[in-house]
Amino acid sequence: MRLGILGGSFDPVHYGHLLLAESCREACRLEHVWFLPAAQPPHKRQKLEASGLHRAKMLDLAVAGHNAFQVCRLELDRGGVSYTVDTLAAIQDEVPAAELFLLLGADMLTDLATWRDPAEICRRATPVVVRRAGTAEPDFEPLLKVLPPGSMGRIRDHLLDTPPVGFSSTEIRHRVATGRSIRYQTPPAVVRYIDEQGLYRHTPHQAGS
Repeated sequence: MRLGILGGSFDPVHYGHLLLAESCREACRLEHVWFLPAAQPPHKRQKLEASGLHRAKMLDLAVAGHNAFQVCRLELDRGGVSYTVDTLAAIQDEVPAAELFLLLGADMLTDLATWRDPAEICRRATPVVVRRAGTAEPDFEPLLKVLPPGSMGRIRDHLLDTPPVGFSSTEIRHRVATGRSIRYQTPPAVVRYIDEQGLYRHTPHQAGS
């Protein structure tokens, strides 16, 4: 099984996340894509605005009806800071026959060099880097010091382009807090959920994407 892994805060999920996942699914012939909401991402020390329960529920609503997409609550159930290398090991224990692909936005590629054990991450999963169409090639230089040459070749072979959309969880939270519309930025079911649960209404200044 070819399994894509897309981790993040998803606070909240938006169409940019879904487009990235669908582009990778099609280009890499992935049979499944798992969305993994983090309990606490190590690179975001600020408190996440919505609870893990709310973020997972919004993901459930966003991916409903797509047979290849599902939400994995592994990191939420484990709790604490979520390290990708530990998550990949746990997924391999759960589905040992799966070939794993780690889906990353191009802006995260440089950060990969600072993650816990990047070489082991690339041994367990093939990084698939997605950039917006028309933008410059991502900076691979920081990874040269921490990854073997074989890993660099695999990453370059899995560099994808997506249409130039610019959705942001930060902007969505700010718009909700200031009473503006988020229609067409995230699926309608997520818009309704945010409204019904009263999420993000009093937090105009949030970090993250």
